[in-house]
Amino acid sequence: MTIFKEQLDEEYLTLAETKELLADIETERAADEDREMRYELARAIDHVNRFADLTVEESREFVDELEGLEKVDEPTAYKIANLRPADRDELRAIYAQERYSLSGEELDAILDVVARYE
Repeated sequence: MTIFKEQLDEEYLTLAETKELLADIETERAADEDREMRYELARAIDHVNRFADLTVEESREFVDELEGLEKVDEPTAYKIANLRPADRDELRAIYAQERYSLSGEELDAILDVVARYE
């Protein structure tokens, strides 16, 4: 078990970007026959292969478009891009911990962007 003492960096990624990174790790691990893949890594690879439908370029455009909207900050844009909520209730769940709520028009504007990347 690894114990981390300090966080050096933090970066938000879309599922497509994560899929690309994990594919490199998977290839590296496959080249070394003595090194087996841990359960957590195998599950993460399976998850991104199942749910990452967009390309890296499309996912970055998606996040940029979301960040251009009012009341969508960077972490929230990545959550929305990764989860791609289908309706207002799912979108409200993403904003549940925020100190503000969105109006119907703001929710619809976000859902319109999501619909373009379905």
